[in-house]
Amino acid sequence: MSSTDPSNDPGGQLHRLEAVTDLALTQLDLDDLLPELLDRVRDLLRADTAAVLLMDDSGQHLLATAARGLEEEVFQGSRIPVGRGFAGMVANSREPVVVTEVSPATVVNPVLLHKGVRSMLGVPLLVGDEVLGVLHVGSLQPREFSPDEVALLQLAAERAASAVSQLRARTSRQAAGVLQRGLLPSGLPRQSGLELAARYVPGGQLGVGGDWYDVFDLPGERLGIVVGDVAGHGLLAAIVMGRLRSALRAYALVEDDPGRVLDRLDQLMRAFEPDQMATAVYLVYEKRTGLALIASAGHLPPMVGHRESSLLLALGEDPPLGTVDEVERRTTEMVVLPGTRICLYTDGLVERRGQDIDTGLWTMRRVVAAAADDSADQLAALLMSELIGQEGAEDDVALLVLRRPEGGDDEDAVGGPVQV
Repeated sequence: MSSTDPSNDPGGQLHRLEAVTDLALTQLDLDDLLPELLDRVRDLLRADTAAVLLMDDSGQHLLATAARGLEEEVFQGSRIPVGRGFAGMVANSREPVVVTEVSPATVVNPVLLHKGVRSMLGVPLLVGDEVLGVLHVGSLQPREFSPDEVALLQLAAERAASAVSQLRARTSRQAAGVLQRGLLPSGLPRQSGLELAARYVPGGQLGVGGDWYDVFDLPGERLGIVVGDVAGHGLLAAIVMGRLRSALRAYALVEDDPGRVLDRLDQLMRAFEPDQMATAVYLVYEKRTGLALIASAGHLPPMVGHRESSLLLALGEDPPLGTVDEVERRTTEMVVLPGTRICLYTDGLVERRGQDIDTGLWTMRRVVAAAADDSADQLAALLMSELIGQEGAEDDVALLVLRRPEGGDDEDAVGGPVQV
């Protein structure tokens, strides 16, 4: 190997590569980071081509994400099955792979053959035990890749994998937050004789999850009110939450019974989100009579206050969405008398690490009982103050409060949602 071979001076080249990844963590997005990395890699190994293929969400295919000298891979949306072809072998073996003579027997991507790539070196992008993708370089001339060059590409892949992992996590959190905020109601409908208030706070430690609330008008002077929680956190939970929210609204137009609405939602989730689980409580309020129909799918029971008393409303123990086949969820009826407060909420409001959930529920019951003369918005503020306080929520918090004031239909007030 000649003295001018870049691999004889790995420190300087890798320092440049590391500087790019450090910069990426604060300034570059993924679309800018990967081409920059590939330019460095080509210089580092004197290669003609370089490409990064990232694993899709299914873990079954590698998607061409960035390339230098093989831009057609990206433009044509190349998808390589894990275990097949050159990149598929690298991902499947989780080890470096060298091909000294590229042929149809060693690659499945026609772009490589059309481009005239003769020799290739590929390494996996690994974070812990997870394969994020594959980084490979190629030569248009037959070439042997030395152990030093393999080691250099592995070091580059380590830095790339770390940067990609952090950038994807950050992008996912941002996208989940934007999606969730976009799906939460921008305001609550004004109702004669009923006060509504809402709070939503994303979790500070666990990140954005799948908590949601919704309030919507229904035919026949009725109001649909729902609070739900998709298991997990991040972009996937937010996406599933959005799908469930839209589906529930649609089912609510064709089913009057809340239990049947949740049954339909359960069928949809088991069919199209088979690996997901969610809880929800759905209430239909009849404005003229004050009758409320309530059903739950594994969700925490509503807290109901009347005058100076409060209790957890017993709704049975119907299972969460996506967990059990062919369940008929029950619907409970109650009359919302003047002075009644109903609180629907997610577990982030009452659950704390190292603390029994009954402690949070007892605090909530005490606050609701003492708030007989407070508006719905005042009660929501009191609950957040007592249960969240100054430390912030570990998990997402969604809270909906409805109150039928003393005096009935002459009231016309609503407390808008507060999103922090």
